[in-house]
Amino acid sequence: MAVGTILRFDEVRGYGFIAAVGGGEDVFFHANDFGESRHVVQPGMRVEYEVMEGERGLKVSTVSLLDPPPARRPVTAVAPTATVSSQQLGDDDGVCDVLSAKSFSGAVTELLIEHAPTLTGAQIGQVRHRFLAFARSHGWVDD
Repeated sequence: MAVGTILRFDEVRGYGFIAAVGGGEDVFFHANDFGESRHVVQPGMRVEYEVMEGERGLKVSTVSLLDPPPARRPVTAVAPTATVSSQQLGDDDGVCDVLSAKSFSGAVTELLIEHAPTLTGAQIGQVRHRFLAFARSHGWVDD
């Protein structure tokens, strides 16, 4: 089996490339090749793999992570410590920050990755698209 490092990985499309330790042609992989570990795949991780010739070049036939996936931070509920009435907050005339579509999408993506790490890239893309449409309909996003 060969050893290499994940060079690139596109979470949305679900594929990437491995650079062999000894050099040579990069090897294509699909996230599903990692089985249950597909949700933790990221560039820089070391992998062990077998190569086969595909229609468009080298691709993995089997692959497994050599590095342990990053530890998940435990999620703990936080109890409110105080309540604040709207009178205490003052009158801000109901105005909120309006974000660019790019900033909003980036923020949603980061939240989803941090708080729902088992989502696939395709699922993140779908959720982000729906949130962006919702935010546009409420005037929270400026195009």
